[in-house]
Amino acid sequence: IICVGLLTAVSSVRAAVRLPHILGDGMVLQQLSKTKLWGWDDAGKRVTVTASWSKEKWQCTTGQDGRWEIAIPTPEGGYTSRTITFDDGEKTTLKDVLIGEVWICAGQSNMEMPVKGFENCPIENYNEVVADAVHSHAIHFCKIPSVMSMTPKDDADCQWREVNPGSVGDASATGYFFGRLVSRTIDMPVGLIEANKGGSRVESWLNEENLRKLTDEDLSESGIEKRWKWDYLRSMVWGYGTFCPIGSYTVKGIIFYQGCSNVDRDCDKYAERLKVLVEQWRKQLACGEIPFYFVQIAPFRYSDRGMGIQSALLREQQLKAADIIPNSDIICTNDLVYPWEGGQIHPCQKQQVGERLAFIALNHDYGFEGIRCESSRFKSMEISNDTCYVRLSNDYGGMSRYEDIEGFEVAGEDRIFHKATATHYWKEGNDPHNESISVTSPEVKKPVAVRYCFRDFQMGNLKNQAMLPLFPFRTDNW
Repeated sequence: IICVGLLTAVSSVRAAVRLPHILGDGMVLQQLSKTKLWGWDDAGKRVTVTASWSKEKWQCTTGQDGRWEIAIPTPEGGYTSRTITFDDGEKTTLKDVLIGEVWICAGQSNMEMPVKGFENCPIENYNEVVADAVHSHAIHFCKIPSVMSMTPKDDADCQWREVNPGSVGDASATGYFFGRLVSRTIDMPVGLIEANKGGSRVESWLNEENLRKLTDEDLSESGIEKRWKWDYLRSMVWGYGTFCPIGSYTVKGIIFYQGCSNVDRDCDKYAERLKVLVEQWRKQLACGEIPFYFVQIAPFRYSDRGMGIQSALLREQQLKAADIIPNSDIICTNDLVYPWEGGQIHPCQKQQVGERLAFIALNHDYGFEGIRCESSRFKSMEISNDTCYVRLSNDYGGMSRYEDIEGFEVAGEDRIFHKATATHYWKEGNDPHNESISVTSPEVKKPVAVRYCFRDFQMGNLKNQAMLPLFPFRTDNW
C-alpha cells in the first residue's frame, strides 16, 4: 500500500540547501508570527536566512541527520511580494512570497472536492465562480498529494498556486469559498494548504501511538490491508503520507470536513477520536491551541430510503466533539442538500459550506462580532398533556419560519416516532427569549420524546435570526 516518497537524505555532493516542497515560490506565510522554516543540508552546515522585509539575519546549524529548522518573525500581512533567501555558501531564493493568513483544509472527499467538481458531481454556480476568480489573486493554495505511507513522510511533491480563472477549478471548493470570504473581509492574502483523501475515516489520520491507545487494531502493513479491503478506509497511512508532509508549517487554524466514512464504523467513539486527532495535529504543527472548525455531515440516504438513523448518530457525535475539543466550532449543513440529492454524497452547495466556516473564523478570530455564526441547538423540553414545548439556544432573538415547520417527530412510550406539527408558542407575552416550539401529533396522546431531522436523509426548515439552520437533535437516548 506504500507510495514511494521523496528522499529526505541530502547527498553530500550537493551544496545548496534542500527545502521541503511546501516551502516554495508563491507560498503564504502566517503574519505576525514566529514562522517556522526548515530543510536539509550536510551535517554540521551553517545555514543563514534573510528576508526582504527585514535587515536581520537568522542562522542555525544542521544536526547529524542533516535537518535544520529556524523560526523567523513575520510582519503584518499585505499584498507586497516578498523573498526569502537561504545561504549555506550557495544561495537559494524563494520568490513571490505573501504574508497573510494560513489555514489547513483537511478531511475526506467533500473537502477534497474541487471547484470544478467530480464526475457527475458539480459545484453550484461554477462559471460565476471562475469568472469572479479574477479578484482572488491574493489567495494561494497548495495541494498535498493524497498518498499512503506506513511511516511519517517529511516531504511531498506539491507546489503553491495563485488563484485565477485558470487555476481556481483545481482548488478545494469548501476551502476556496472559506478563503475567499476571509480574504475579502479582512483585506488580506490567504494561504490554503489542502490535505485530504476521499473516503478516509478519522482513524485514517491518527498516528500509530494514538491508534494503539484507542483501538486494538493490528497496525502492521499486512494487518491493515487484511482488515480494510478499500485503501481509502485504511488506518494511519493517510495521516502519515498526506498530513505529515505539512511538517511544522506555521498556520492560523484548521478547517475540516469528514465523517461520512465513520457512519456505522465505530460511530459511538467518533467524538473522542476526533478530539485526539486535533490534539495530534496541534502537537505536530506546534502553533498552540489553534482554531479547529469543522462541518457536520449533510443528509444522505445511507440505507432504508434515508429513514435510518446511522448518520444521525454520527452527526450527534460531531456536535459532541465540538463541545469537548477546545477552541473548536461546527457548522450545520442540514439545509444544504437539494431533495433530489438524497443519493449524492457530494452535494453541490459548497459555497455556503465554506462561507459558514468563514463566518465562524471572522467572528471568533478576526473581531467581526456582528457576524452571526452559530446555528441554534436544542436547549430543553417540557411536556404538558399531549404537547412538547421545545426551547432552543443561539436563536439571535428569533426563529425564521412561522408556518409549515418541517422536520419534527414525536414518540410515546412505545418509542415509535410519528410526523409532528410544530408551531411557535410564547409562554410569557411576546418576549422572543421566552419562545418555545410546540410539538404535537394526533397519533401520540402521551408524548415522551421529540426528534428533529434525526434521520439519514431528512431536511428541516427551521432557522434562526441569522438564517442558519437548527442542528438535528433528539431528546431520547434510544
